[in-house]
Amino acid sequence: MNPIRLIVGLGNPGREYETTRHNAGFWFLDELARSEKLGFRNDAKFIGLAARGNLHGHDVWLLKPQTFMNASGRSVAALVQFYKILPGEMLVVHDELDLQPGIARLKVGGGHGGHNGLKDIIAHLGSNDFWRLRLGVGHPGDRAEVVNYVLNDPRQEELELIEDAIRKSLHVAPLIIEGKMEAAMLKLHSKG
Repeated sequence: MNPIRLIVGLGNPGREYETTRHNAGFWFLDELARSEKLGFRNDAKFIGLAARGNLHGHDVWLLKPQTFMNASGRSVAALVQFYKILPGEMLVVHDELDLQPGIARLKVGGGHGGHNGLKDIIAHLGSNDFWRLRLGVGHPGDRAEVVNYVLNDPRQEELELIEDAIRKSLHVAPLIIEGKMEAAMLKLHSKG
């Protein structure tokens, strides 16, 4: 499998969204950038905050779209087209309602599961063959409550579990970046 050349963290820009469940993808990217001593800068061409560095021997872009969740695809497509990055060389990190806090899962392809950020990326790329790192945030139990739920802060105990899932995901980041997805999944999806 190809090494990863682009890691996209999904979220909404602006202070009022910073600590909401929907920004779990941003949280992961912030931690990854911090651990690799990379700084984000505003890149108008890609409508996002971008960082670039040599991660585990590979040239990797980090991108936090600043378009708001529903238009994330514009930002991603701009960078992907400019650097000719294939869908299989991209990892999108996002909040996942169908997983409980504390759980992180890696997968490739599939639908958008109602996630507007994924939906827009698939529409802009014309492909769903990219990798996803799904960070569980839990489900409110009622479909009508989903928007309100993801745009609110997690409870303290949930936040600690989400942060734990981010830590676990960062441990397998070198394997993911090198394209060793099966090894990464084995490690990430196992208990403990």
